Amino acid sequence: MNKSFLLWVGLVFLFALEILRVYFIMPFPGSQRHDTVGFAYFLHRNIIWLRLLGLALVVWPLLYYLSKGRVWLKITLVVILLLYGGVFYLFNFKFLADKMFYQPRVKQFVMDSTDRGRLVIGVALQGQAKAYPIEIIGYHHQVRDTVGGQPVLVTYCTVCRTGRVYSPFVQGKYAAFRLVGMDHFNAMFEDAGTRSWWQQATGKAVAGPLKGQQLAEIPSAQMTLGDWQALHPNSLTLQPDPNFKRRYDSLTGYDEGTIKSSLERRDSGSWRFKSWVIGISAGGRSKVYDWNNLVRDRVIPDTIGKLHLLITIEPNNKTFYALSYNDSLSFQYDSSTNTIRDINTGSTWQPSGSCTDGPLKGAQLQPVQAYQEFQHSWRTFHPGAVEVR
Repeated sequence: MNKSFLLWVGLVFLFALEILRVYFIMPFPGSQRHDTVGFAYFLHRNIIWLRLLGLALVVWPLLYYLSKGRVWLKITLVVILLLYGGVFYLFNFKFLADKMFYQPRVKQFVMDSTDRGRLVIGVALQGQAKAYPIEIIGYHHQVRDTVGGQPVLVTYCTVCRTGRVYSPFVQGKYAAFRLVGMDHFNAMFEDAGTRSWWQQATGKAVAGPLKGQQLAEIPSAQMTLGDWQALHPNSLTLQPDPNFKRRYDSLTGYDEGTIKSSLERRDSGSWRFKSWVIGISAGGRSKVYDWNNLVRDRVIPDTIGKLHLLITIEPNNKTFYALSYNDSLSFQYDSSTNTIRDINTGSTWQPSGSCTDGPLKGAQLQPVQAYQEFQHSWRTFHPGAVEVR
């Protein structure tokens, strides 16, 4: 076979190999629009053998032309080799997700009363409560911890605005996870044991030996630190790791959606790609609600299957709740008192679901797992969801 043909095919193959294995799992233009995670996983798992194949194509003709080729060709090949070295370095040591986002080196928790308006992901287990500020875990993408003696994997994807907490056990064994990239703009993690790839928004394995299996989710809530502490007065709060201050600073404004990044900023309109929504799944069904409508109406009563659902929001327009109730109640928002009234009993309720006045005083509505995220995320990972407009 022609030496020149082998050389150029091999060089193109090597360049494409290094670029594509990262391109398909990072937010490069056009990379997150298609179902390419299977191909990306193949490249990831077979990268060494594929590199050897590419080298086998180029070594013989490369040595030949470097020794016997014309001067201009030798210079061209040296430049190409240097360029390949640069591409290899960038796509293996700079552009990979776990080379850009690191785990906290210092994990300190205190009973923090500062900046109570910041958003947190809260977890309460076995009598202990902890709060994880979003503008901290948003950089790390995951924080491994224990709450109430139970291991937890607290995750957040800023590009999807998805906070999820999982049990970090895979096939009954505690697993360490690393950030490997993203699929459809959502963070993916690889467990060290089986090297399967897990979707952050769903906890589902999307590639590898355990494809189709699911991590067990642990209940969590997103709200302001102040509102979380009102529910859990002894809660501990994760503190910033001083090693990553500049990284945290890059997420300033994320809570409010005013961050400048095109991947992370909010579209203030309704039902657009980066609009905020509230997603809820129950009984095999899924619904999604517009954040702007909730801010305007203050309460959204609805049903998902047999579940009677009440979605509420605090006056700060940051903390929301999804609550279940029985069909003997009928809720309306009273703008004059900024409270919620049950018109059937005349009882008064707080947005958190506690009854503060009337015949049902002392009653508490039960929370339903719900998430605030970008519209594109819920639409992608819950394709059958009903949009409540």
